[in-house]
Amino acid sequence: MARADQELAWVPVIDRATGPLYRAIAEALERDLRAGRVAPGTRLPPQRVLAARLGIDFTTVTRAYAEAARRGLVEGRVGQGTFVRARPAPEPRTGARMADLRMNLPPLPAGRELRDRIRRDFAAFGAVMDMELLLRYQQAGGSGIDREAGVAWLAGRLAVPPERVLVCTGAQGALLALLSLLCEPGDLVCCEALTYPGFRSLAAHLRLRVAGLAMDRHGLLPDAFEEACQRQRPRALYCIPTLHNPTTATLPPERREALVAIARRHGVPIIEDDAYGALPLQAPPPLAALGPEIVHHIAGLAKCVSPSLRIAYLAVPEARQVPRLMGAMRATMGMAPPLTAALATRWIGNGTAAAILAGIRAETAARHAIAMELLPAGLVAADPSAFHLWLRLPEEWTRGELMARLGPAGIGAVGSETFAVSAPPEALRLALGAPDGHGALRAGLGELADLLAEPPAMSSLIV
Repeated sequence: MARADQELAWVPVIDRATGPLYRAIAEALERDLRAGRVAPGTRLPPQRVLAARLGIDFTTVTRAYAEAARRGLVEGRVGQGTFVRARPAPEPRTGARMADLRMNLPPLPAGRELRDRIRRDFAAFGAVMDMELLLRYQQAGGSGIDREAGVAWLAGRLAVPPERVLVCTGAQGALLALLSLLCEPGDLVCCEALTYPGFRSLAAHLRLRVAGLAMDRHGLLPDAFEEACQRQRPRALYCIPTLHNPTTATLPPERREALVAIARRHGVPIIEDDAYGALPLQAPPPLAALGPEIVHHIAGLAKCVSPSLRIAYLAVPEARQVPRLMGAMRATMGMAPPLTAALATRWIGNGTAAAILAGIRAETAARHAIAMELLPAGLVAADPSAFHLWLRLPEEWTRGELMARLGPAGIGAVGSETFAVSAPPEALRLALGAPDGHGALRAGLGELADLLAEPPAMSSLIV
C-alpha cells in the first residue's frame, strides 16, 4: 500500500454525477494544471494504480488519459509513462467550456445508481447469451420474443398484437422499409413544413418528391393536408405528432382526429414517427390508436432509452403487410442486430428501459429549467418533456449572423434550413441533451443569451 501511495503523484477530485467518468478525470487534470496543483512534467500514476485507487474500471482511466492527450494536457513516453505537459492556455472569457447544442441526444441520466445497474445487467446479459443468437442469422423483423417486447414497450400508448409488430434497425431503418413499400420514385410524400432531416435525406435517396405542409405553434394544420390530398394526391403523410422535431409542438387531440379522418377519406397512409412519444408522462393518443387501419407507427428507442441500441418497433395496420415489409428489410438492412434487439428485450422485460426513461425525463426537466432561466422567454418554443427547443431569432438577427458569432465561442446549433422543406424561418434548434453537464449547458446558453440581448453590430469582429 505504501508503494502505491508513493506512485500517486496526482489523484483527481471528481464529481461522478456530472457526466462520463473518463471526461471528468480529464477535466479535473485540466483544472488542477491551471490552478498549479499539479506541475508540468509530473508523471501521472500508472493507469491500473489510479483505477484501483478510485475504485473504477481500468479502461475508464485509459480513456481519461487518451482524452487528456487529445486536449494536449499530457504526453506518453515509451517505457516511462504518461507525463503532464506545459500549462494550457487560459480559459475562454466566459470561464467555462462552451456547449455543442447540435446533436439531439437524450441527456445522460444523473446519479450513479442507474449506471451501476446497467453495468451489472451487461455482465448478467453476457452470462446468459444464447449461442444461436451469437452465431446465426435471425429472421428479418425480429424473433417472436423481440416482437412481444415491442408490444410491451408500446402498451402504454398503443395496443397492437405481435403479428403486426416488426423489429427494425432504428427508426431510419423502419422509415426506409415503409417508404420502399408505399412509394415509387417520383411519388409525392407530404410532411410538416419543418421536418426531421433524416426523412428529407431518405426521400431524396429514394427519388421521392416532398411537399411541406403549413404549421402553427400547435403543429401541422389539417386544412393544409386536406388541400394537398385534393390537389396533389400524395402517396403518404410523414409526421411527428408528439414533441415535433424541431419545434417541440405536440398536436392537440382534435387535430389528430382530423388528420386521421382526412387520411381515411382520401386513402392516404400516415407514417407516424413517435420518436419522442414515450417522454411525456401524459400525451394525446398516437395517431395509430385513432386510425389503426391507416397509420404506420414507428417507436424508436434512440431518444427514450439509448441511441446506441439502434432498435425501433414498427406497428403496421395489417398483418398481411408484414411479409412485404420483411422483404424490404432483407433487401436493405438484412435484419435488426440480434444482439441489440435481445438487449432491448431484456431491458424492457426487467425494467431497466423504464428506469433509463425515468432518468432521461428527470434530467430533461432539469435542463429545460436551465434553458428557461437563461433564454428570452418570448423567443423560445419548448416543452419540459423535450430535450431540444426551437429558438426564434429577434428581428435584427439572421441565422447566418448568429451562427457566425456562435462558432468562435465554441457553441454549436442547427439552423432552420436543415429542417425546412421550403423557405426557412429565422430560427435555430438547440439540443439540450448533448452538453456534458449543467455547467457546460449554462455556459453555452448564457453566451447565446448575451449575444441575443444586443444588436448584431455590437458583437461584430469585422474590421
